[in-house]
Amino acid sequence: MDLETGRPTHEGHRNHMRAIARVYRSGSIAAAVETGDVGSGIMYEVIRRKLPYVLAGSLRDDGPLPETVTDMIEAQERYEQVLQGATAVLLLSSMLHAIAVGNMIPSRVKTICVDINPAVVAKLSDRGSAQAASVVTDVGLFLRSLSDPLARR
Repeated sequence: MDLETGRPTHEGHRNHMRAIARVYRSGSIAAAVETGDVGSGIMYEVIRRKLPYVLAGSLRDDGPLPETVTDMIEAQERYEQVLQGATAVLLLSSMLHAIAVGNMIPSRVKTICVDINPAVVAKLSDRGSAQAASVVTDVGLFLRSLSDPLARR
């Protein structure tokens, strides 16, 4: 998506694959941030602020990135560790992970699910995550809309 216009870009997936290749060559997301190969975005901020994170996926995922945990039992255990004490969770554009995390957290945790596919946010609510607020939009546009006012503060 073009973050200025909100329109799809021709061969936009190519950028996604180039980013994965850069991180893979660096050996980790942190190393790619350190070398300047990754200079902005969610993971850049996560690394810069030393926030805990879990990347879970499978061999069929693009890449996968070096830190990706492909053992789902291990990934679930890591999710549980990272989510301890959470009061709010943003689930951004990843259906299976959003549903898995939504099912793991207590109902007192404010949950915001953002995906361009309405079925994803509906599925999370349908599975009993009544505390989940749903936003149907492109996650890049959502983050831009969220970050601009925060940056002005």
